Amino acid sequence: MKEKSLGLVELSSVAAGFLVADTMLKAGQVRLLLSRSICSGKYMVVVGGETAAVQAAVEAGCEAASGCLIDHFCVPNVHPEVMAALGRSQPAEINGALGVIESFNVSALLQGADAAAKAASVTLTEIRLAMALGGKAFLTMTGDIGSVQAALAAGRKVIADAGSLVNAVLIPRPHPDVYREVV
Repeated sequence: MKEKSLGLVELSSVAAGFLVADTMLKAGQVRLLLSRSICSGKYMVVVGGETAAVQAAVEAGCEAASGCLIDHFCVPNVHPEVMAALGRSQPAEINGALGVIESFNVSALLQGADAAAKAASVTLTEIRLAMALGGKAFLTMTGDIGSVQAALAAGRKVIADAGSLVNAVLIPRPHPDVYREVV
């Protein structure tokens, strides 16, 4: 299945997370991309698929949350770079400028990543979601300086508008040791 849309449900309960994941998978023809506990004792479920199926799965997950819902969203027509960065098993090739955006939450970061990827020709090298980050999330991207600047601006705006921006930086010519930290 080639995912065209991305949906997330974030919960305050690990137990509710298992129920919500099951409910979402039964509600629509979606693929489970992530289902795990995250920092601060929360749980997130991320699914991908056709837009209507993802929307139906997210709605069903919200209904099953039983008072444990923290956040939810659906990004229709998600940029393929977001899906690649989420599921990447091999490090992406890193060259050019390096951009980093950090968010207080997973939901805003994923939406910002989509905006960044759609704004310019960049490679999203990593999307790290809430594990060992105190519930925060970040993404790294690479490309030529102008493209990374444009992508950072677009991602930063989405995350700032959500009130979740921690920081966003551009490193025009990263030291090779910094690149090694990214991969």
